[in-house]
Parts: sequence; structure tokens; C-alpha cells
Amino acid sequence: MSKFIVIYHAPAEAMEAMAMATPEEKAEGMKPWMAWAERCGAQLLDMGAPLMGGQRLSPDGSSSPSTKEVTGYSILEAENMDAAKALLDGHPHLTWQGGCDIEVHEAIAM
Repeated sequence: MSKFIVIYHAPAEAMEAMAMATPEEKAEGMKPWMAWAERCGAQLLDMGAPLMGGQRLSPDGSSSPSTKEVTGYSILEAENMDAAKALLDGHPHLTWQGGCDIEVHEAIAM
């Protein structure tokens, strides 16, 4: 089995809306995520967390705000990329707001 890093992307407006949501709205919004996590079972190694305030670091030591709109991550375990993609089929992030997408990368053993 291999590990796969799932990277969530969303427009800044979506993250602002999430930050302004009431606790009840946030709880309701988590229901589809929890259903997805249950479907993944033990193959979901780490549900992850929302991310914000990313910084781009340069070789010269300077930094600037990230423009990649990385908004979260999860870690899956699957037999191969096709199996990892199957776990992400119908993921709630893809229907959350316009402009949301997901990347999945296999972690290579060193």
C-alpha cells in the first residue's frame, strides 16, 4: 500500500465564507466530510485540516504570500493511484463552491 497526499484548492471567497459561517453552519458543512471519512475507513490515515496564510519562500531568503490557494490536506493509503482516485470520487470538496478542486500525489518511499 502507498500513501497519497490529497491537496484541496478553493478560491479565497470560499474560505472567507467558511470563516464567517456560524457554528451550526460549520457543523452542517462537516456532515458530508464525515460521511466521506466513514466511507474511506482505515484508508484515511489523516483527515487533515484547513490551511491558510501560506508563504512562498525563495532561495534568497525572501518570502511572499502564496497565490496557490491551498486550503487543506488529507492523507490516504491505497493500493495505487486509481484506488486513491476512487476514494476521492464524489468528495464533498468538489461540490462545495465553484472553483474548488483536488490534487492527489503519491508519496514515494525513500
